[in-house]
Amino acid sequence: MSHTLTVQWTITPVTAPRPFLACSRCGGHRPFTCSGKTRLNANGRRLDAWLIYRCAACEDTWNRPIFERRNVANVDPEALAALQGNDPGWIRQVAFDIEGLRQCTDRIEEFADCHVERRVMSGTTACTRLDIVLVAAQVSSLRVDRLLSTELAVSRARLTRFEAGGLLTLVPEARKGLQRPIRHGSRIVLDLSAQDDRAEIAARALLAS
Repeated sequence: MSHTLTVQWTITPVTAPRPFLACSRCGGHRPFTCSGKTRLNANGRRLDAWLIYRCAACEDTWNRPIFERRNVANVDPEALAALQGNDPGWIRQVAFDIEGLRQCTDRIEEFADCHVERRVMSGTTACTRLDIVLVAAQVSSLRVDRLLSTELAVSRARLTRFEAGGLLTLVPEARKGLQRPIRHGSRIVLDLSAQDDRAEIAARALLAS
């Protein structure tokens, strides 16, 4: 019988990053929030597309370029349909594309709030080892220690002791791994054999605390 409980956590960030930009109405730099709306203009066979943001203070708008002067034949049909229909899922992918935002501004406000969906891959809560597989299709600034502390109800200080004592391992390994943002495909392995509350920790890995 296996003494390892393997669970998959699918992590979905809740709040999209906000760029700080010069607001002409406010007269200073302000955070801009994605409106969830796109703008598509056509000039003959050329298309321009933007994602519309609004100043958090005054509602002034900023059009984030998606592409400009693009020949319609070179636009992905799915992207074009999404732009024409303001598809929420497609817009969300663009809104969370922080690398794309970095081409527009040097200052970006990121948020760590997320929703975690759990799925048992193998094992039961009668375990001595917990193996958490992370699925994070979208980039998030959520740190590993904050994720574990929130979802397992284990203090960050205790997690640090686990790591220092070789009871917590991140795969792939990284220096100061607990302090790094979560990454898609990584694994967190906890040796719970010496923990009196191992059943409670394992249960919280399966159900939100």
